[in-house]
Order: sequence, then structure tokens, then C-alpha cells
Amino acid sequence: MIDDFAKDNLHGRLRRDREALLWKLDGLSEYDARRPLTATGTNLLGLVKHVASVEARYFGEVFDRPSPEPLPRWQDSDGSDLWATEDETRDQIIGFYRRTWEHSDATIVELPLDAPGHVPWWPEPYPNTNLFAVMVHVLGESNRHAGHADILREGLDGRTGMRPEHEKQIDEEARAAYRAKIEQVARAAAPMKA
Repeated sequence: MIDDFAKDNLHGRLRRDREALLWKLDGLSEYDARRPLTATGTNLLGLVKHVASVEARYFGEVFDRPSPEPLPRWQDSDGSDLWATEDETRDQIIGFYRRTWEHSDATIVELPLDAPGHVPWWPEPYPNTNLFAVMVHVLGESNRHAGHADILREGLDGRTGMRPEHEKQIDEEARAAYRAKIEQVARAAAPMKA
């Protein structure tokens, strides 16, 4: 009983975070979806591509259920899963992510939480694991990157939130006043220079 509850709860949250991540691309130009927004090159479409690759590996290879999507060997990872090439379209990457969901969901539905898995890229003594641990890990990864996407999107056009139905009209004046208040408190708390 508790296993079913835990699995359903984790799976539901994973589905929620998937949709939140994709929503961050809505309405963006091709350039804004792809452009590097941090010093390390983090970009919105690259986050989607990366999370799709992570999910494909964890719910595929780890449980000997390889993804039907072509993936480079994990040993050959070169960071190219973190950005979209000129030849990759937004629709292709989103399609890859959605097909990965289907494969991942099948793994989650068909296996019990204690189903054994093997993560060869985890160091000893951790590579032997189970579906529960992998679900928690992938949920953490998805949530982390959805948070990155939220901050990046806010920096682009001020849009925030996890779902479209929770989005509020942007009040630039109220935001500026709130930010100024926090800035004032930060300055007041900082030690004075001599």
C-alpha cells in the first residue's frame, strides 16, 4: 500500500516538473530559447535536452530497458546534451523529451519500487540501486533544472511560476519596489567599510 502511494506521488511530481520545464519555452524566440544565459552557457532549450537525456538513461539503461532514442555512450559524454545544435529544432528536442517520458513512464509503471537497477556512472559502493532511489534522484534532477529554467526565464522577460494557470500579471512597479526593499535591507545588514 505504501509503495503504491510513494510511487504514485513521486511519479506525479515528476510529471509536474516535466511540464513546468517545458512551459518555460512557451512564447520565446528561437534565439532566447537557445542563447547562453549564464557564464557557463546554461540555456533553456539545453536544459530540456539535458533532462531528457538524464531521464532516458536512468529509466532506460539502469534497468536494462534501453531508450529507443539514440544516445551516445555515457562514457563519451562531452556536454553536448546541454545545448541545442543549429541542426536540432525545438520541436525535435521537445519531441525527444516527450518520447522519453513515455519510455520512462512505462518503466515506472511496470517495475516495483524495489526493482534492482545498476548505475555504472555512480561510484562504488552506490551503483547497485533500485527504482525508488532512481525515481528520487531523477525527480531531484528535474526539479533542480526546472528551478534553473524558472530563474533564466524570469531574467529574460520577467515571467515566473510553475504552471500557466498560476501565472500572475507582471506589475513592474510593485516588483521594483519589492526588490528595492530587499536591496535596502541587504545594504543595511552589510558591515560598513572603514
